[in-house]
Amino acid sequence: MHNLFSVEGKRVLITGSTQGLGLGMARGFVEAGALVIINGRNQDKVKQVQNELSAYGKVVGYAFDVTYQPQVKQCIDRIEQEVGPLDVLINNAGIHRRAPLEEMTVEDWTTVVEVNLNAVFYVSQCVAAHMIKRRRGKIINISSLNAEAARPSIANYCAAKGGIKMLTKAMATEWGRYNIQTNAIGPGYFLTALTQKLADDPEFDAWVRQEVPMGRWGRPEELIGTALYLSSAASDYVNGHTIYVDGGWRAAL
Repeated sequence: MHNLFSVEGKRVLITGSTQGLGLGMARGFVEAGALVIINGRNQDKVKQVQNELSAYGKVVGYAFDVTYQPQVKQCIDRIEQEVGPLDVLINNAGIHRRAPLEEMTVEDWTTVVEVNLNAVFYVSQCVAAHMIKRRRGKIINISSLNAEAARPSIANYCAAKGGIKMLTKAMATEWGRYNIQTNAIGPGYFLTALTQKLADDPEFDAWVRQEVPMGRWGRPEELIGTALYLSSAASDYVNGHTIYVDGGWRAAL
């Protein structure tokens, strides 16, 4: 039983892991004994994070753009050859481009959907090609509370995260036969460098604290446990679900 929740020795690729929630999960997996593959678009930043996390365990870094499918395939094949078979993929890369829906540009709509949804398809398809041959693997897609609850000015983000919810179900349905479990995590409002501006807004901060039954923002380290569970043998018969880590927000909707 002591190995049921273990990820020790597993090779885990986390996209968008040079900052925010991705970086928090990366550190958690490294400390849990996994070999973590850091990813981002900026080679220098990837190298910096790799060096920082190497103090805690095994880390390698690969810089590639998750929205450019030919580069994704090339780098996934390189990782499989140079690092070894991937056990876990965490599709974490994401961005925001806020604007009222009636004023949102096509560019802002397309960019958010491309990074937050299309890239999940690109990376997952390339990784799954290898996992299918081995008949094992775990895929975790980072969705959002906004897959269930919309807010003004983030229609592109809501649409993309809602798409992840259904794409996760589709992956589970098609790839479950190959012993690949695909699930999603839907974070609520977490305090990171990317959300600090929102937290610094007294009105918005008060709104979050009022809406969350626990009365506070989430901390990045509070996402690690769910990610570890979905990456371990403990979740081998869990497939196609979204687990919301939101302090009870969705329960109170």
